[in-house]
Amino acid sequence: MPVREGPVPPFPPGTDPESYDRLRRRVLWKMPSGLYVVGSTDGAQRRNAMTLNWATQVATDPKWLGIAVERSAHTHELIEAGGVFSLCLVARDDRAIVRRFTKPVDVDLGARTLNGFAYFDGPVTGAPVLAQSVGYLECEVRRPVEVGTHTLFLGEIVNAAFLADEDTPVLRMEDTRMSYGG
Repeated sequence: MPVREGPVPPFPPGTDPESYDRLRRRVLWKMPSGLYVVGSTDGAQRRNAMTLNWATQVATDPKWLGIAVERSAHTHELIEAGGVFSLCLVARDDRAIVRRFTKPVDVDLGARTLNGFAYFDGPVTGAPVLAQSVGYLECEVRRPVEVGTHTLFLGEIVNAAFLADEDTPVLRMEDTRMSYGG
């Protein structure tokens, strides 16, 4: 797929494409969004964790979760290969964690750490789960959907658990100075 330069259409008639594109991004950045760590595995030895903000429940019966992952990301490769992922909810007080997973991850299988943070393999899918997560969801991919530069992985939730007090406030994009998308 070719990479576009400049503003991305469509544009309302009579608008300046550059100005409209900036406005559209600012509105999209204003939308409330969670900030998570998604765990992935190829089903064998490879593990990864990545900061992600595009996640949402997409169905209630069965319970499905959708996450959007850029196709060039290592996480994408592992989810495609393993057919599973975990979504870790991060405590608001642990906001520094998400910055550690925006770059390539140092995996130590012996110590069971990702970038120095302890993890365990999810009991159902084997996808890595950060041990200090507030809670997590394990998903089996039911349908990948290509959308522009990303794939929307639609996964059925096959396991969920809290690892901390259920009332612990969880991290949101607005709790950081990060912005992504738009």
